[in-house]
Amino acid sequence: MLSAVTSPRKVKSPKMRSILVTGSNRGLGLGLIRHLTKRPGTAKIFATCRNAAKAEELQEIAEKSGKVHIIEIDLLDSKNYKIIVDKVEREVGDKGLNVLFNNAGVSSKFTRLGIVKESQIIEAFQINTVAPILLTKALLPLLKKAAKYSQLNGLSIEKAAVINMTSVLGSITENETGGFYPYRCSKAALNAATKSMSLDLKPDHILVTCIHPGWVKTDLGGSNAPMDVNSSVTAILNTLESLSEKHNGCFLQYDGQFLPW
Repeated sequence: MLSAVTSPRKVKSPKMRSILVTGSNRGLGLGLIRHLTKRPGTAKIFATCRNAAKAEELQEIAEKSGKVHIIEIDLLDSKNYKIIVDKVEREVGDKGLNVLFNNAGVSSKFTRLGIVKESQIIEAFQINTVAPILLTKALLPLLKKAAKYSQLNGLSIEKAAVINMTSVLGSITENETGGFYPYRCSKAALNAATKSMSLDLKPDHILVTCIHPGWVKTDLGGSNAPMDVNSSVTAILNTLESLSEKHNGCFLQYDGQFLPW
């Protein structure tokens, strides 16, 4: 049974000076970038994608907004994460990076035990679990700078935060249908990593949480999903603005509802 909590009230947008969103060429990532360009207080937006030339919508948004910096990177190549770090550092300087939003993810089709493939499991873990952990590690110095630069008390996205895009399919408690081995396992592992990060980074005043975006109409969610990208992203950003110490190391739904592990 999910905990019933009141959806976060809309508050004045905090001054989130900078944010990096992975997987920004389509779906929720693209939606986040589009909405962030319209949010007050966000001066620098970093958007990663594998092939910038093919990310036409992202390019169009970047040209119109003037504050979106596109970073072409294959997140499977962790040895090249320095490209991201160097690009962000040049732009943010001593102010650091306020928010890392680990959004990029993959999912194979519904997979029962009898048909799941080793390659599907490995790919899911590499993108959904390994990449967020290693990218957070690479950007940690810039997150620490942001936390130190801020004069605010407590934890919030205005100070410094790591947001991991997860899924309710990663919940062990809520698993009542089975299957989805690559996706379920990799997201459950990401949830575990989120909890560890929240404990490890709390002394540095960096908030860490994971968010389930809902079942959304994207390439990953499919056309039968009940939510559209705009509805999900709007709710997610409102929830981000309400985050505080009580959300550190938690598993949240797009509307701020706490989900069971």
